[in-house]
Amino acid sequence: MTTFDARPQAAIGSRPPGWLSSVLVDGHAGECDAVFPFRQRLEPSCVATARRFVDQTLAAWGVMEVAFDAQLVVSELVTNAMRHGGGVAQLRLLSHGAELACVVADHSHTVPVAAAPDVFSEFGRGLRLVDALCSAWGWLSPSGSRKLVWAVLVG
Repeated sequence: MTTFDARPQAAIGSRPPGWLSSVLVDGHAGECDAVFPFRQRLEPSCVATARRFVDQTLAAWGVMEVAFDAQLVVSELVTNAMRHGGGVAQLRLLSHGAELACVVADHSHTVPVAAAPDVFSEFGRGLRLVDALCSAWGWLSPSGSRKLVWAVLVG
């Protein structure tokens, strides 16, 4: 089985789980909530900084079992924000029970689209990888000039 069909049941572009929606859309507080604002939105070091933030936050929360997958998902979402979203604005991690949400805010309303699989392409596998690792992922444009791309991992 390839990465492209490892998780066909994952909900691409779906609505976030109820608990995540209440945090992102309704503004309710999450159980565990950590935010990292990016100062330099197009710096190549943003990805490495995001991975360190994930590692430090999950260690503090005591949920290291999903750290590697979370770092990979966050790397892809931050890279997409830098390439296609006008730069990354913010990374937010939220934990609810066994679920971990990775949320990246960027400066665009362009909808993220998973590229068609192409073995010869150098790019275009990021969202397929996110889809393979996560139980669901999608995007919201709640207000203002930012889009939120979210992905939920189950630990």
